[in-house]
Amino acid sequence: MNKVMLLGRLTKDPEIRITENGRVLATFTLAVNRKYEKDVADFLPIITFGKTAEFTEKWLKKGMQIIVVGRIQVRKWETKEGENRYSTEIIAEEVEFADSKKQEDKEEWKPADKQIDISDESELPF
Repeated sequence: MNKVMLLGRLTKDPEIRITENGRVLATFTLAVNRKYEKDVADFLPIITFGKTAEFTEKWLKKGMQIIVVGRIQVRKWETKEGENRYSTEIIAEEVEFADSKKQEDKEEWKPADKQIDISDESELPF
């Protein structure tokens, strides 16, 4: 079974392009912190296709924390000099938001300025 689940932050906005056969593809890098090593992260290349790629481009931005579920894929290619090269990537099948909007984007709740004296319950508006 080849299944991976990652929680991390985007290092930059996703890039989208169309493949030679007309398929939509989005790529981005996910910074995933290591649990037991403080201030150490792995930077993993993520690839999405189709509707997931369109969602990724439309809604995800640099710095957002997301969950990616997918599979690990290793690509092999040969350079012009005849050397074999390898690349390990995550092919995302699911992408979900992991945090809410940043605190500064939220409207903070504040109590009403007007105080109501409830010493006499008969004056309550309800």
